Amino acid sequence: MTEALLQALISGLALGGAYALVALGFSITFTTTKTLNFSHGDFVSAGSFIGLSVMLLLTGAPLRGSIEALVVHGNEQLIAVFIAIAVMGVLGIVLYLTAVRPFAGKPGMAWVMSTIGFGIILQSLGLAIWGPAPMKVPAPFGEGVIRFFGVGFRSQELLLICVTLVVMGIFDWVMRKTLIGKAMRAVAHDRNVAALMGINVNAIMLGAFFVSSGLAGLSGYLLAPIASASLFMGLGIALKGFSGAMIGGLTNPRGCVIGGFVLGILESMINLWQAQWREIVVFMLVILVLAFKPNGLFGKKMVEKV
Repeated sequence: MTEALLQALISGLALGGAYALVALGFSITFTTTKTLNFSHGDFVSAGSFIGLSVMLLLTGAPLRGSIEALVVHGNEQLIAVFIAIAVMGVLGIVLYLTAVRPFAGKPGMAWVMSTIGFGIILQSLGLAIWGPAPMKVPAPFGEGVIRFFGVGFRSQELLLICVTLVVMGIFDWVMRKTLIGKAMRAVAHDRNVAALMGINVNAIMLGAFFVSSGLAGLSGYLLAPIASASLFMGLGIALKGFSGAMIGGLTNPRGCVIGGFVLGILESMINLWQAQWREIVVFMLVILVLAFKPNGLFGKKMVEKV
């Protein structure tokens, strides 16, 4: 029983790592622009396929070919992940310029539909390029199962957990110790005052969408060797990531990451018991948390100044 619980804990932390990266992305755009990217899931899916395509091109295989029979070296994996993050980051800037900024601050919720529409366009382009079938992606450190005290886990699961913690640590350090972080916090607090202080608010918002979308791409790239790359996998990941952000507190980056990990572990533990109850329990938890703590467990109460 102990081994099964430890196994579920490792799997939950790995899944929670993917949720946490997405939740962190939601937090970054919300705190700086007060908007959300409702096509975040499509960015997760696209990130996995961009990385896969770079690996195929570097190994000389056709874009729709299979990578299972090919040998992908570590440097090719590194190039693929950085290109996937960069491409998704640039697409995030395009999303902000075309689907968010023209509607932000105006009455109504036009930016909600425009971001959803951007995601549908992205998914349709993906279907035209890669097709609807999921594709197997090789893990950087192999597919073997590592056993420790009777508990088996894959290297990709450990990699996902470690990368998420490193990203969280770097983001936390940037936000607290650097001028860029202080500028982001100033824009999040009051963008008009920040502009009067000489901060380039527009550049901060562009940077926020770049980082947020890049994190979505990183999440998809890291998850692909575990779940296979699919253009339809992003919606579920984004929904759980958003739920994690709501549980932890959308305005608190640390809380969002913790919320993502909590959801992943909870989901994995329920799988041990009754898998069909997984979604019910997860979303009941979200509803209960929001009922008693509308700003999340670690979020700050938002005060409207008149």
